[in-house]
Amino acid sequence: MESKTLAAGLIALSLFGDSAQAFSPSSLILPGTATARAATTSAASSLRMGAPAAAEKGGKVKADAHDILLRVAKGEEAERTPVWLMRQAGRYMKDFKAYSNKYPFRMRSETPEIAIELSMQPFRAFGTDGIIMFSDILTPLPSMGVEFDVIKGTGPVIETPVRSMEQVKKLTPIDDPDKSTPFIRETLGALKKEAEGKATLLGFIGSPFTLAAYSVEGKANKNCFETKKMMHNDPAIMHAFLDHIADNIATYACHQIDCGAQVIQVFESWAHHLGPRDWGIFAKPYAERVINKIKEKHPDTPVIYFANGGSSYLEKQKDMPCDMLSIDWGVDMAEARKILGKMPVSGNVDPLVLMGPEEGVREAVRECIRGAGQHSHILNLGHGVIEPTPEESVAAFVDEAKKFRL
Repeated sequence: MESKTLAAGLIALSLFGDSAQAFSPSSLILPGTATARAATTSAASSLRMGAPAAAEKGGKVKADAHDILLRVAKGEEAERTPVWLMRQAGRYMKDFKAYSNKYPFRMRSETPEIAIELSMQPFRAFGTDGIIMFSDILTPLPSMGVEFDVIKGTGPVIETPVRSMEQVKKLTPIDDPDKSTPFIRETLGALKKEAEGKATLLGFIGSPFTLAAYSVEGKANKNCFETKKMMHNDPAIMHAFLDHIADNIATYACHQIDCGAQVIQVFESWAHHLGPRDWGIFAKPYAERVINKIKEKHPDTPVIYFANGGSSYLEKQKDMPCDMLSIDWGVDMAEARKILGKMPVSGNVDPLVLMGPEEGVREAVRECIRGAGQHSHILNLGHGVIEPTPEESVAAFVDEAKKFRL
């Protein structure tokens, strides 16, 4: 097993070149932390510290509440509103920064010992009802022949954007996720053991349009220029690319479930670049294909769909084959409930509310839960936690969700 850890380090060095720090088991001992947190196999058990600390710091996990998020994601009623946060494992946490300041992103997300630790940190600190695997929506792209790097201060960068039919035809299938992304099984397998009897384990994928747009642009772009140019001038290329991604990302999602994920969230992170018509042509059909393929193989696994910026066409999402819709913060939850009826929903507090006073955070939680009403609702933000967010605000967010009753 130690050889696997060393291999992961060598892979990371090959990905990041001279910019990566030398990686060895001993190099994972972080300043200010116990040496037992070293990411070697012999120390892996101490990295996976589990629920005893979570119960003390985040509020006790009741035996009958450990699966509350899973039950609500399936559309069942529950004794209270379950809670987790998008990007809950992130740079707003001091413990997270001890890793992010030292190791490149792909080393962190593709080295199981580190990914496990980062996934567990918010559960231990706040007692969230969900534990989500620390990874990235772009993680499966290299398995399809699209390489990427994550540059600190810049974000994901794809050096060779996909902009021609010839490139699309050269894309590779995800035939064996255990071979192309071997770290996923080890990460989710360990997290499944950590979550058992304590919380629900979530996996996630990027939706085909979002992955295609990233691959065409090469990096984040406020106008999504190259993607929209392709959509309107060479739609055949875009549809062929979306076809390939949809079939293969569904395979990757099913692999996560096979490895232990109990819920899958599909992130349409770039929906804000699309109006209702284009979303209906280039995003919705391919997201639906992915969801249908997941449900064909795993009919009992809940699938959540999140269209960031898509609340302006929420009524067009209500017939999707997902089990739950996650809603961005651009619409009032009570209004979303009117549009969606009894459909299970997740969301949707404005992340910037967490920058305000504690009582404001707690009132936003109560207002959101009231707006969702008696029907199935998982409390979340309407987007991810941002870096300057005080940890105390996240603690208050989770605590109020667990205390408040309609």
